[in-house]
This record gives sequence, structure tokens and C-alpha cells, in this order.
Amino acid sequence: MNPDTSAQSHVVGVVLLLGLTVVALGGLTAVVGSVVDGHTTTADEARVADTFETAFRPVEQTDHQTARVRFTEGRLTTAERELRVLNDSGVRRTVPVDAMVYESGDTPVRFLAGSVVRGTAGNAWLETDPPVTATRDDTAVIVGAPLVNASGGTVSGTGGVSAGIRQNVSHERERLPTDNYSVAIETETPRPFTEYFQRVGATTRVRDIDGDGVQSVVATFPGRRTLYLVRHDMRTEVGHG
Repeated sequence: MNPDTSAQSHVVGVVLLLGLTVVALGGLTAVVGSVVDGHTTTADEARVADTFETAFRPVEQTDHQTARVRFTEGRLTTAERELRVLNDSGVRRTVPVDAMVYESGDTPVRFLAGSVVRGTAGNAWLETDPPVTATRDDTAVIVGAPLVNASGGTVSGTGGVSAGIRQNVSHERERLPTDNYSVAIETETPRPFTEYFQRVGATTRVRDIDGDGVQSVVATFPGRRTLYLVRHDMRTEVGHG
């Protein structure tokens, strides 16, 4: 073999090897970056869910409360949601509970109707259950309806965000006469609510009650019962803090 040709082949081989190494390192960097981003997002979601659980406890709280939500990046906002009480004649009460929503990665975190929900429609779970249950003697249904009632705009950003949450919680109880009752919660993640209501003895179906494109989980409690509707008005203020 010609020495010059051999040397050229060696140079070409080294160049190709270096090129493949650069490509491999580039791919590894992208994978590592993706893993780091994923861990950051997961940590943010867990942190926000924990804060929602401790800060949003309207059933147990009264008067002024403050909390702070921290996340690396994402958006904290509200969404219009309603809780309804129905009987055989139709809707008897409509409560604008709304939802507090944190969005960043693939697993949004929501405070909705007293529950903390993580995940999307196909893969969601309850961190805390909604305050809706039936008495053991099957004579009554107790429906807690926490109203976010938020003022203030969306808080979002990157590189470290801190949002202040202030509440002024009050309570109002209403007793509805004995009847056949259902409770409906608007949600984009119906499965975990369906599973919860079935655990507490209700039959369930999913339907869009008001035609706004958001489905409700409708839980029907068997037999005639008295229903106690307890509104927990949180009067929430959200802002950069």
C-alpha cells in the first residue's frame, strides 16, 4: 500500500472517530439535560402539591391565612369550575368553587373542590380527597364546597418563582330537605373523582352538565337523605411574593 494513502486513511479514520465522539457526547448531553429538567419539574410538582395540601385547608381554617408557593418555573393560575347539587328535578344549587392550577411539565397540580389532584386526564390521582361523604346511617350527605374565590392575576416565570397566597376564610352551612341527591364536580380529570365517590358508596356517571366542554363527575347517593351544603369561602389573593 502507498504510504501516503495509508496516512490519509489514518487521518480520515481519526476524523470520523472524533466526529462520532462529538455526536455521541452531544446526544448524551441532551439526555442528561432532559433528565435534569424532568427531575426539576417533578420536584416542582411535588413541592406545589405539598404546599396546596398544607395551605388550602378551608374546612379546618377560619379568618386570615397566608402561604407561599415556590417553583423553579411554570405558571400558577385559576380555572372556572363548579360544584352542583342535583335531585330528580334537576340542579338545586350551583357553587363556583373554581380551581387553583399549577402547570409546568406533564403533570399539572390542581386544588379543586377541597382536593389536591395531580396528573392529566389519562393518568391522574388524588393527593387529598374531596370533603364530600355520607353518614354511616345513610340518612345524610355532607358536601364541603371550598370556594377559591381568587383575585389577582397569573403568576409565572423561570429561574425561581415565589407566589404569595393570602386567604380570609369564612363558612356558611345550608340544610337541604330530605330528597334523592347527587353531587357533581366539574373536572378535567374525572377518573380519580369517580373512584373516590364509588368508595364512599355512590354510583357515578360523567357528563357535561352546562355544555361548556368541561365534564362533571356526578355522584348519586342511594336513598332519600338530608343534604348539608357547607360553603368554605377562601377569598384568595394570589400575587408575586
